[in-house]
Amino acid sequence: MTTYRDRAEAGRVLADRLTGLIGEPDVSVLGLVRGGVPVAQVVAERLGGPLDVLVIRKLGMPWAREVAFGALGPGGVQVLNEQVAGRLSSEDIAETRRREQAELERREQLYRAGRPPLDLTGRTAVIVDDGLATGATARAAVEVARRLGARRVVVAVPVGSQEAYEMLAAEADQVICAQHPPEFMAVSAYYDDFHEVSDEEVTETLRATA
Repeated sequence: MTTYRDRAEAGRVLADRLTGLIGEPDVSVLGLVRGGVPVAQVVAERLGGPLDVLVIRKLGMPWAREVAFGALGPGGVQVLNEQVAGRLSSEDIAETRRREQAELERREQLYRAGRPPLDLTGRTAVIVDDGLATGATARAAVEVARRLGARRVVVAVPVGSQEAYEMLAAEADQVICAQHPPEFMAVSAYYDDFHEVSDEEVTETLRATA
């Protein structure tokens, strides 16, 4: 098992897999908020493309929020893992959705302050996260990017489960995953430093790359 020192190192390793996009016009690098933003920052610098953020909220099981049964994105996009969501009542799903929708709107307002709405018309969207567990968040991100007009959607992650990798390969135009071990553990297991990325870290990154 290969571990990364931190998200910046993971971004450098991932950027090495994306060098084919260097010099391509109309490439936008989108960090999934929040943990994907430090990874995406390194990728955007290497590719020479603009950095933006994509706010997706995971819908977690009420008794184990780290286990996703789906995800929400801007514009009313909702993706459900029917197999997992089938274990919940409609009330549990509705309550979780209300809570996460409110947080999604808060973050959109915070991160987009002074920035135009995300427009991917005719662009190649490179969606970057710090890892794939269930893949629900990235799957929602792919759908959001397409609705925002992206002509091509690439998902790029430093590590992911084989199941999530295969699912996204059927959804995105391309999936770049630096490693997808057959016996996948939590994403955090592949990092020495996996601190929770704060709102302040995201906003500072966006200001620095504006």
